[in-house]
Amino acid sequence: MAVDSGAVMFMAGPGLTPRQKAAVVVRLLLTEGAELDLSSLPAEMQALLAQEMALMQVVDRATCDAVLTEFCDHLERVGVTFPRSIDGTLDFLGAHLSPDTTNRLRRMAALNGSGDPWDRIAALPPPQLAGLARSEAVEIAAVMFSRLPVARASEVFALLDPDLARRIAFAMSQTGGIEAPALRRIGLALMRALDALPQPAIDAQPVEKVGAILNFAPAATRDTVLAGLDQDDAAFAGLVRKAIFTWANIPRRIDPRDIPRILREVDGVTVARAMAGSRGDNAATVDFLLAGLSSRLAESLREEMAGLGKLSAKDAEDAMNDVVAAIRRMEAAGELFLIVEAEEDESAATA
Repeated sequence: MAVDSGAVMFMAGPGLTPRQKAAVVVRLLLTEGAELDLSSLPAEMQALLAQEMALMQVVDRATCDAVLTEFCDHLERVGVTFPRSIDGTLDFLGAHLSPDTTNRLRRMAALNGSGDPWDRIAALPPPQLAGLARSEAVEIAAVMFSRLPVARASEVFALLDPDLARRIAFAMSQTGGIEAPALRRIGLALMRALDALPQPAIDAQPVEKVGAILNFAPAATRDTVLAGLDQDDAAFAGLVRKAIFTWANIPRRIDPRDIPRILREVDGVTVARAMAGSRGDNAATVDFLLAGLSSRLAESLREEMAGLGKLSAKDAEDAMNDVVAAIRRMEAAGELFLIVEAEEDESAATA
């Protein structure tokens, strides 16, 4: 539960000061098990609140009830609140602003002291962060990694040369004594360095873009393109294969427990067509999906498949793509998670 500084500092009444009332409200909420995010308050207000709570001892029930009543009345009079910083405003607006506008506003806010430069740095995509790490001194890169969320730092580390990653990791052991003003100056310096780096005009990364295109390309086209990529750039081809998710990948990437939910997202006739048209490498997916259903549903699907007769290759592939598209939608919505293939499994799949 985030705490708004405007809500904490309400008008004083007889007996208690505004700070004492704020202390009473916070104490009561914590007693009731509320999760308060007091870190969202300015540092000075956090200190004043803690000091006030340390000085107070006992407050009678009638006074507590009066404070809570006044606090609730104050909240009910509030019609709408706005973020109290440019970072909060940009987070609220989200995708309603263009990336260029968002980045420019964050940079302006950080440079004029009203924003945190590290918020903008942490939001950068891993390739740009890796570029910063390569272009800056190892000590500066170490500070940057110390400030990044662990998951993002891990992604960026994977993009670096192993020797550089090792030197940065060692330098991170010496970043503990940096004070806030120096940390801010380093963040601002990195932002200026970032602005000096070439900015790609295309947001999507090549691997993800090619993978998304090949996901729904005809199988013959996909195989031809991948075979050509193997000859032109085997490393890039391997990354593209990881980004691709097709009907044939379902047994290796889907948890069997998710099968009933997935098939409920797709029209039954479409599922039957996809299964009936599966041949070669695609056939294993049919057995996998049927094994994840109850015996009654599996038998019903087999009967429907038998009644379809002969399907054209295009109709079968369109049906498979419809099932894959449903899985992708569920993944994007956070309703399921694709299993990450181990390296040996990927090698076997592409052999």
